[in-house]
Amino acid sequence: MTRTLSRLATGLTPLVILVAAWQAASSAGLFPPQVLVPPVEVANTLAELVSNGELARHLGQSLVRLAAGFSIGAAAGLLFGAAIALSRWTEALFAPLFLALRQVPVLAFLPLLVLFLGIEETLKIVIVAVAAFFPVALATFDGVRGVPRGWFEVARLYRTPLVPFLARILLPATLPPVLTGLRIALTRAWLVLVAAELLAADSGLGQMMEMGRQLFRIDVVLAGVIVSGLVGFALDRGAKQIERRATRWRTA
Repeated sequence: MTRTLSRLATGLTPLVILVAAWQAASSAGLFPPQVLVPPVEVANTLAELVSNGELARHLGQSLVRLAAGFSIGAAAGLLFGAAIALSRWTEALFAPLFLALRQVPVLAFLPLLVLFLGIEETLKIVIVAVAAFFPVALATFDGVRGVPRGWFEVARLYRTPLVPFLARILLPATLPPVLTGLRIALTRAWLVLVAAELLAADSGLGQMMEMGRQLFRIDVVLAGVIVSGLVGFALDRGAKQIERRATRWRTA
């Protein structure tokens, strides 16, 4: 219990220092109050957004997009990564293009996607799927390639059926790197989604922040930044807990 409280205090110390410095700079008038909004005002705005339901509406829309896009992108990444890892022909055909495209920032695809898809819901789901696809595909590829080739030879020698081979050998062996890839993809997809909503959306957390900027409501912008950070932190921590529990057998 004492150790947990100590870790919590240590983790909160930088945050307390940041808020204190923020309040001090605001009170000293280093910047106009419309630019450097005091923490108390941001907290009041956040409470107002919660009470009137606006935050729930925008955040809910963003989370729905995240769930849909991440599911599609992660599933596609798992299949593609396994395919290029298990087939040398598939790797030779698709790996060079994949490795080239994964170097391109995801948001660089946004103008092209807007031309084809407009700014409707499909755009946001596709951009999230693209953001999730590459980390998952690469993690799956590395995980499958990390399985000793002798295991495949033994399975082939004993004519192990495909389903038992996948369930009992391939899946446990590749689970740790794949889960890590999924965790990275989830947080990356969240960041890309908020950025895409800032640029091309009519709802969502990013669009709430963009509307605040246009109306010069910096308090709304900062409230959105805080919520975005908290959601990203929660997603990463939740995925990390799942990863730790799913791979507990490795340390047993």
